[in-house]
This record gives sequence, C-alpha cells and structure tokens, in this order.
Amino acid sequence: MGKKDNFSDDQQTKKEFIFQKKNYLFMFIGLACITLGFILMSGGGTDDPNVFNPEIYNFRRIRLAPTLVLIGFGIEIYAILLNPHKTK
Repeated sequence: MGKKDNFSDDQQTKKEFIFQKKNYLFMFIGLACITLGFILMSGGGTDDPNVFNPEIYNFRRIRLAPTLVLIGFGIEIYAILLNPHKTK
C-alpha cells in the first residue's frame, strides 16, 4: 500500500500559536483606531428631515475619521504580517 512516516520522540513538531503577544497588541491598537474613526464619523444629523445641518461636512467627519480608519486597517495588516520570531 503506502509508506507511513513514523515520527520518533525527537522529531515531533512543537505546536504553538501563529500569533504571539506582539501581534495581538498591534491588532488591538488597530482595532481601537478603527473604532475611534467610526465613532468620530457618527452624528451630525438632524431630527427634522426638512432642515439641513452643515455640520455633516466638517473636518472631523470628512478628513480625520476616514484617515483614522485607514490607519487602523494598515496597523491590522502589519499585525497580521508581523513575524514575532524574527531575530535581528
């Protein structure tokens, strides 16, 4: 039939998680940036649909909040690609 590979005690692979503490720390920081960006984007509406509120187009909602969200996504990508086992 087929040949089976037998591993001895010294050849067993060590099981560990893919991400380490450093990865999770950067993931948390990125998630906090994304959350803060979405919180800053919220609001600016009115209760009366017949009244226009120009507050929806201020700097915080148009420039700052989307920039924070994109920075957060960049940090998340970095956290996923970060190799904690790399030595200098």
